[in-house]
Amino acid sequence: MAKKAKTLSDLGALTNPEPEIPEVAETPAAEASADADAGAEAAAPEAPAEDTPPPPPPQIEAVLREQQLDKYGRAYATGRRKDAVARVWLKPGSGKIVINEREQEVYFARPTLRLVINQPFGITERAGQYDVIATVKGGGLSGQAGAVLHGIAQALTRYEPALRTTVKRAGFLTRDPRVVERKKYGRAKARRSFQFSKR
Repeated sequence: MAKKAKTLSDLGALTNPEPEIPEVAETPAAEASADADAGAEAAAPEAPAEDTPPPPPPQIEAVLREQQLDKYGRAYATGRRKDAVARVWLKPGSGKIVINEREQEVYFARPTLRLVINQPFGITERAGQYDVIATVKGGGLSGQAGAVLHGIAQALTRYEPALRTTVKRAGFLTRDPRVVERKKYGRAKARRSFQFSKR
């Protein structure tokens, strides 16, 4: 004689029998409310399953700025670094950079300074596509190179607003706030003491 296999639910029902609920005769008003509840359940959409992840939050689209050009079709910006201030005009061209009416190879003789001012074109893959005319005053060559870099980055984002995110992530739109610490009284420089002599 074959034995019937009992499932866990069957065993649970045997060990913990559910109490029987006495049936109550429904009144016509109760039947009408039950019909209304059934209609509302049918009209309401089914709740999403627990396994499905919640929908992602809405993405905030970046507002694309407008192109800012002068009457000659150039983008203008001012760059600053230390005590140097650079005025920069940028327009499409062959990649020629003129600083204070001199070529960049003449004005910035050090290769590292030329590397600095060409960084915005490198990260945006626009090398050799824009001509730059800049006038810079104040500070030394290092500060002036930083000011031209800042100005070129600002002007590039004004000519092509779509590049703003790339240039900003590289940190070229932020003015470098580092300056020389001031000299203090009783010190040879900002922190250096005078030479000590025992006798």
